[in-house]
Amino acid sequence: MSTDKRFSHESLQDAKTIKTLLSALSKGFAKGEMSLGDDDETLVLQTADLMTLRLKGERVDGRCTVSLRVSWTDPDAPETGKTGAPRIDS
Repeated sequence: MSTDKRFSHESLQDAKTIKTLLSALSKGFAKGEMSLGDDDETLVLQTADLMTLRLKGERVDGRCTVSLRVSWTDPDAPETGKTGAPRIDS
């Protein structure tokens, strides 16, 4: 049985609402768990001790974009890869 699940949402919001959502994300990281959802679905994620952060910003042709991506391995997921040391043969 697969436990893969996705949540996605896109909408037009004012700065105050975006600040509220970012604050909720911050609290989720601090707590170690966050719940993402809307009227139709909910996705609960457990955070990890170490996570990868990617932050990008740009202004092109008068259009500004800030992108924030945080990724990690689910701490409760079983390991699927090998855990041996890397090897290089020449």
